[in-house]
Amino acid sequence: MTALSPQARTRALDTMGDGRELDVVVVGGGVVGAGAALDAVTRGLTVGLLEARDWASGTSSRSSKLIHGGLRYLEMLDFALVREALRERGLLLQRLAPHLVRPVAFLYPLKHHAWERVYAGAGVMLYDTLSLSSGSARGLPRHRHLTRRGALRAAPGLRKDSLIGALRYYDAQVDDARFTEFLVRTAASYGAHVASRAAVTGFVREGDRIAGVRVLDEEGGREIEVRARQVINATGVWTDDTQALVGERGQFHVRASKGIHLVVPRDRIRSTTGLILRTETSVLFVIPWGRHWIIGTTDTDWRLDKAHPAATRKDIDYLLEHVNRVLVTPVTREDVQGVYAGLRPLLSGESELTSKLSREHVVGSPSPGLVVVAGGKFTTYRVMAADAVDAAVDGMGGGAPPSVTDKIPLLGAEGFAARWNQRRALAQKHGLHVARVEHLLSRYGTLADEVFDLIDADHKLGEPLEGADDYVRAEVVYAASHEGALRLEDVLTRRTRISIEVFDRGDAAARPAAELMAGVLGWSPERVDREVEHYHARVRAERASQEQPDDASADAERLKVT
Repeated sequence: MTALSPQARTRALDTMGDGRELDVVVVGGGVVGAGAALDAVTRGLTVGLLEARDWASGTSSRSSKLIHGGLRYLEMLDFALVREALRERGLLLQRLAPHLVRPVAFLYPLKHHAWERVYAGAGVMLYDTLSLSSGSARGLPRHRHLTRRGALRAAPGLRKDSLIGALRYYDAQVDDARFTEFLVRTAASYGAHVASRAAVTGFVREGDRIAGVRVLDEEGGREIEVRARQVINATGVWTDDTQALVGERGQFHVRASKGIHLVVPRDRIRSTTGLILRTETSVLFVIPWGRHWIIGTTDTDWRLDKAHPAATRKDIDYLLEHVNRVLVTPVTREDVQGVYAGLRPLLSGESELTSKLSREHVVGSPSPGLVVVAGGKFTTYRVMAADAVDAAVDGMGGGAPPSVTDKIPLLGAEGFAARWNQRRALAQKHGLHVARVEHLLSRYGTLADEVFDLIDADHKLGEPLEGADDYVRAEVVYAASHEGALRLEDVLTRRTRISIEVFDRGDAAARPAAELMAGVLGWSPERVDREVEHYHARVRAERASQEQPDDASADAERLKVT
């Protein structure tokens, strides 16, 4: 299987910069950009993919980690959007990524008598019906009405006076950053040239036509020019900034809406199912996440630094206040293991309230040779990517086949069901506990065999990572050798979720992880020290920002370390 190794990255940059003209170069290594690269390369086009920082380092690693139809969009009567999203959910669960996307149950407490059960029940029934009509319901149970007693049996941590009954329904969840990295790696396996830490600094022009991009290699310091018949700008909340490099105003604008999430230990909330709760302005999710819960989210306008959005004390208190309204035992700030803030790319101009802005996407061509895609949500990334590549193909005069990504499983998907059924035999073969094997299969699918090979060659790599014993040491080595991780932060925040899953935010795991990466990336002891200290400083800056009362002061604290 194609590895996103340092050597592969160098070869990709060499190829993209050697003067040949690619069909398409995609700017932005989030889920939409990665999806566009996979879409284009599987149509037979020559493709480059560039990301200024790490894969999924923006919005695509900081979502609610749900693959869902958008139940609340039914209230807006946006049936087409919901049906489209449910179709994508079904494809991901059944065909494209069954190793990464899995069902998750939610309980929706009812607070009012007959009318609410009828109203909410009709909505969830329609949700299930749209799922069936989209052909995507297989594998997910239908919703159920529960009495108060039945609801409290499923979620004994709920206060009795917080509900008179409940509805239980199903959606799906994903590790968003890992999913995006798998998209990138799958695109590379079909021949796309991909490079992270490669920042686009400008556009190449031939007359009034965009003919490529200028790129700074953040690792090696060199500058290259990548020629392409079409450039796709898939930079999410950075869309307007990227458009500014063209020197022309875009056809549409993107606003950033900040959403924060808290991560708390699983034993702090007694429930066998996720929760969805109403707030004054939106909904609040309590989402199962391994040995943890994710609580989110907020929805507020953000006009400050896009690379490092900061959560404030006010944001954290807002989530705790709302979730504690329904819990027998309140969750406190001391229970919070991790906090992360992400920015949603919303199409601007429809409303001053970010929660009312459209989540639907748009595709435009503001200049010949340039395609811009913006808006949308994680679940429908594949549709957005296909629409963007369709526009690029039109700009080339046509001739390419239609999208086939609805039939292209991601790496690790083929044979996953069989591998999962063999997990006990795999545990015995590789000298691991079956729980470890299940963990690895659920993160890598059939590519777990490559991690097992590392452990077989060095049994110490099968031991828990110091400071984060949910993970084994081999996962850090594999992240650097096969998954494109070039910095310590890449491993602790995106290839794993150590930065939000342990109370010290990964401080204890930083040095052991850096030393494992050093063996792959050839780091000197001094480089190891720099990586570790930078990570410690990042944690301190994040903690300090989360004590601030407002966005401006939180942003100032977070930006002390970038």
